[in-house]
Amino acid sequence: MKHENIILFVIVLIILIVPLALYSGLGEEQGYFGGSDDQGADGVSETGYKPWFSSIWEPPSGEIESLLFAVQAAIGAIIIGYFFGYWRGSVKEEE
Repeated sequence: MKHENIILFVIVLIILIVPLALYSGLGEEQGYFGGSDDQGADGVSETGYKPWFSSIWEPPSGEIESLLFAVQAAIGAIIIGYFFGYWRGSVKEEE
């Protein structure tokens, strides 16, 4: 049992260390951590597309934008959780 724990610990260390070694301090400017959102926006801008409207309000910083996104996700999760709970409760009540 003790050898299994040591082997699992070594595997976890390898899983943690390898990505950090591959990262080597390079950032987004060097092409690391670029997502599909960036690639999609670049692809659309290459076509010469001009937006036909602009946002009514833009958050003052990326942190506030992330906060609003998280709040929106939480509200959606609460609503979905309520309906799943309601559905499960009505099924149990019928039994």
